[in-house]
Amino acid sequence: MRIETRREREEEEEEEEEQPLSPAARLFHSPEFNCYIISVIGCKTKIDTDVITQGLKETLIRHPRFSSKLVIDGDKRQNQRWVRTKVNVEDHVVVPDMVASRRMTENPDEFLENYVSNLTSTPLDVSRPLWELHVLDIKTSDAENVAVLKVHHSIGDGMSLMSLVLACTRKTSNPMEIPSLPVKNRSKSRLTGLRSQSRFWWLVLALWSSVLLVFNTFCDAFEFVATTLFLKDTETPIKGKRGGLMEEKPRRFVHRTMSFDDIKLIKNTMNMTVNDVLLGITLAGLSRYLNRKYGDTEEKQEAKERNQDNLPKRIRLRAAVLVNLRPDAGIQALADMMSKGSKCKWGNWIGYVVIPFSIATRDDPLEHLRRAKDTIDRKKHSLEAFLTFSVGKFILETFGVKAAADIIGRAVSNTTMSFSNMMGPVEEISFYGHPITYLAPSAYGHPHALTMHFQSYMNKMTMSLTVDSTVITDPHRLCDDLEESLRTIKSAVQERGLVR
Repeated sequence: MRIETRREREEEEEEEEEQPLSPAARLFHSPEFNCYIISVIGCKTKIDTDVITQGLKETLIRHPRFSSKLVIDGDKRQNQRWVRTKVNVEDHVVVPDMVASRRMTENPDEFLENYVSNLTSTPLDVSRPLWELHVLDIKTSDAENVAVLKVHHSIGDGMSLMSLVLACTRKTSNPMEIPSLPVKNRSKSRLTGLRSQSRFWWLVLALWSSVLLVFNTFCDAFEFVATTLFLKDTETPIKGKRGGLMEEKPRRFVHRTMSFDDIKLIKNTMNMTVNDVLLGITLAGLSRYLNRKYGDTEEKQEAKERNQDNLPKRIRLRAAVLVNLRPDAGIQALADMMSKGSKCKWGNWIGYVVIPFSIATRDDPLEHLRRAKDTIDRKKHSLEAFLTFSVGKFILETFGVKAAADIIGRAVSNTTMSFSNMMGPVEEISFYGHPITYLAPSAYGHPHALTMHFQSYMNKMTMSLTVDSTVITDPHRLCDDLEESLRTIKSAVQERGLVR
């Protein structure tokens, strides 16, 4: 049996006190990718700041990244590391003076949007751990009080951070139990079904699947190189332009809550996944929104009044979708890390895939769903996410952050938007004793004028849009179009008697 020496323990403790930034974390601190994750948490009751502060002391700051500050040595920012520090939680919990903000009584929803917009233009203090929680004592249309969590993306990827937030919550029905996420139903593949029937045909399909995987990955690799060099999306009313500091681009954060039951009804009826349905709704909503935008440029009023196709032909519109490549540690492991000091895998292990959006006006709204499913099925048979992660890591380690930021920045800015979806708890949870009514996370700082994120929670699906307000001046209209697309698709499913 090996006996750990005192010197080894001291060296291990020293390593835990200081950690170099990962390549991805260094990228997120570059001027081109100064990225943040922001999450609006709506509560059913008035928020007790003292209770929240005490809860953070007992959980969140026990996580190494939330109790470490960024230290940079040298003018070239090469030596960047996390250094553990003593955290004064009260410095990170911000409670603005609502009495001085008289306008919030007129329109609290607008006040919340303006407040979050101001947060996106204000950098965090690098002399402290890079996170803040803002507690707003306002009653909005869908919450009694609101908390806004702002975290620098270098601390972790979106999946890790959302899991950590959930690890700080408990089930309302049982305050001692952490929330549970829905289990993905993995249907048996065609290969599994045929293996028991015919070994020959199983081998044929397995070979074909491997060939398809290699071919699709090669095509995606070629597209990634082409996108980095010259392949740009069409200049549409929702596409931003690269250049300038992220802080100089005003961001607007809006969210809308839809029925998750309606989405699941469509999913079950059409034999699809939730991702298929959400992407189909997005295709329909963006098509509706862009068709109106292009119609508004028509000189003839009668052209506007007719519900005609105003979209240009062959619009190239693609979304960069982040994919978490780190094995999911689970909420329980994160909760144990904060309560017992156990270790847990953490970091930014993310690749991205480029998904083409088929933008068109269609007589059959269900065609948007079919196009979405075909696209996602095609991307499932590709190693594009692992490829982009590996290439990005290689460029960072070989050529440095500046070169990586320029190359990856070109690739991302030549696409149009970011898109993501995350599954949440199926029953009500409480944030340090405060029942939650909705969760609305998003991100900003990357060179996209539109970032769209879907977050499920109980029987709700919250859609969050973060937009460059100089490009997309009417984000609420875009939300309306996405909501209307869900209603139209649901009606089409019901009218055709497809619902069982």
